[in-house]
Amino acid sequence: MKQGKLIIFSAPSGAGKTTIVHHLLNTFSDKISFSISATTRESRGVEVNNKDYYFISKEEFLHKVAKHDFVEFEEVYSGTFYGTLKDEIQRIWNEGKSVVFDLDVEGGLRLKKKYGDNALAIFVQPPSLEVLIERLTGRGTDSIEKLNERIRKAEKELTYAPKFDVILKNNVLEKACEEAEQLVLDFINKKG
Repeated sequence: MKQGKLIIFSAPSGAGKTTIVHHLLNTFSDKISFSISATTRESRGVEVNNKDYYFISKEEFLHKVAKHDFVEFEEVYSGTFYGTLKDEIQRIWNEGKSVVFDLDVEGGLRLKKKYGDNALAIFVQPPSLEVLIERLTGRGTDSIEKLNERIRKAEKELTYAPKFDVILKNNVLEKACEEAEQLVLDFINKKG
């Protein structure tokens, strides 16, 4: 089994990690590839199955858990599961690329623990909790209950930042993207 490197971006919902990851994928498409997570949630807006996520039923997800098909998985929100399939990582390594993840904080830390020095764990930190709440509210995609659940989860996740290899402050998106580019290049080019 060929083993490569993993680059993990984690943050509370609304911190900007997905925007940064998309920027990196466009910039380094020859070096990195996105790990598509499996989830039991419904697709949102323009999300595409097998591109943004593998949208599967809860029953199928739990069947894959029982077969140990996941490297990591979690019930991120009540009744909604997310996970990283072993086959997905291997697919990208077989292409000779490093794997990039856009994961919740706990999933990111689990991957870092599992892959050690082969993984770079980056925590994307928003300017403040208030800005994060504004971003989440501004999306207009969640009910009040779901929004409150995301805010409670974000407050908890912000406390995990020191456990990551790097804290990437996302005060100005362009600057955060530039810093992320350098972090990724340095890690990919590092020997060992």
